[in-house]
Amino acid sequence: MRVAVFGAGGRVGAVLVPALEAAGHEVVDGRTDELDGCAAAVDFTRPDAVAANVERCLAAAVPVVIGTTGFDAEAVDAAAREAGVGCFHAPNFSRGAVLMMRFAEEAARAFPRAEIVELHHEAKVDTPSGTAKATAARMATEPTIHSVRLPGLLAHQEVIFGGAGETLTIRHDTTSREAFVPGVLLALERAGELPPGLTVGLDALL
Repeated sequence: MRVAVFGAGGRVGAVLVPALEAAGHEVVDGRTDELDGCAAAVDFTRPDAVAANVERCLAAAVPVVIGTTGFDAEAVDAAAREAGVGCFHAPNFSRGAVLMMRFAEEAARAFPRAEIVELHHEAKVDTPSGTAKATAARMATEPTIHSVRLPGLLAHQEVIFGGAGETLTIRHDTTSREAFVPGVLLALERAGELPPGLTVGLDALL
């Protein structure tokens, strides 16, 4: 598969590009190379760059897998529907993070209160993180989100539940960006099957 990567030189791109090539995909730079012949594109850039990158892909009828968070999802969804092209976004491509969100949703039915603490590297632009917002949206308790940005961190989240005489903590730690690769590869394999518009969440593909 010929795949255009936006953000090939970034933190995730530096891990993703070799993994795509090892999986047998042909990788081109989405910023500088032509999109002709591309079966899909991947965006791991910045929130303010996503719209232009997606617009370029939609003009070439190339579905986009978006790993960037904090962009205008409604605008991308509307543009993709109008173009008749499927796009995909996951707030987190780690399978462990998907399970963490599932477990938090289930635990929220049993505990009256909860709060989310998300911790990321100091260069992360959006606050709170897309994962934290997606987790909160699945929980009936409407938890408060606390964001931490410090050097030495990568991507971590814990959901703390409190009840009479007990607490429950569900925590996920990403120690390497390699954790995102299997989810991105799955999304690329399914990109051509997606309906027009923006499909959200790795759960939709599992």
